[in-house]
Amino acid sequence: MTTEIRQKLVVFTCFLVTAITLIPVVMMVLVAFQSDAESMAAKPSFWPSSWHPENLTRAFDLVPLGKYLLNTVYFAGGTTILETVTAALAAYAFARLNFPGRSWLFGIYLATLMIPSQVTLIPQFVLVAKLHGIDTWPGMILPHAFTAIGVFLLRQFFLGIPRDYEEAARLDGANRWQAFVRVIVPLAVPAIATLAVFKFIGQWNNLLWPLIISNSDATRTASVGLQVFQDTNGTQWNLLLMAATVTTIPLIVLFFLTQRWFVRGITMSGLGGR
Repeated sequence: MTTEIRQKLVVFTCFLVTAITLIPVVMMVLVAFQSDAESMAAKPSFWPSSWHPENLTRAFDLVPLGKYLLNTVYFAGGTTILETVTAALAAYAFARLNFPGRSWLFGIYLATLMIPSQVTLIPQFVLVAKLHGIDTWPGMILPHAFTAIGVFLLRQFFLGIPRDYEEAARLDGANRWQAFVRVIVPLAVPAIATLAVFKFIGQWNNLLWPLIISNSDATRTASVGLQVFQDTNGTQWNLLLMAATVTTIPLIVLFFLTQRWFVRGITMSGLGGR
């Protein structure tokens, strides 16, 4: 098999996988613009016989979808900022600082990745409840502000940064903190951006934790709002999928805005299969 044929085969495979992946998204958007009767028909026709853009305003009238989207920005943004900061500090310590038991501590920290999140869900809930954090922003955000995967990702990137840069900064009079903020962090922007995008998308789609912590519209996120929509208004598929389409748009925009950093960060952090 020649190189040209292999390249064409890879392109065709990528195109096929992309098309299959996009089919549910396209179906969601098409059904969102159907009439009530058409979306509930026994033999559904995914292409609308007539377009109904008023479904957008109807969806917003049934539930406070705008409030849910704003809450999701608070939740996803807060956890993203906190985890990025804590992961960068911990990763720098594991990559650059020499202290007793560093390798063992890092191994134990990584071992927490093997524990399913469902196992720690009840202890987290009990702890937050005892601290009176139910239906509060600190109770929703703080338990997700620390993860081992973020530390691992940034540590791998920091290990690839030559120590000469830090040593030059130290010779110019910079202390350890100044070298970290002024040298390491600017060089690690691609990896930090990748971690931030991963975290933001994950928390934007997070359903389980906000579902058990939030009890009112003041803290309900978009994922929980879609569940509330279905519980209160039944299976109005066109309106439900219109609401789902609206909640998906910010993620698509975010990915296209950060695609350059996203790809570069994965390539340079060691997660690209090198």
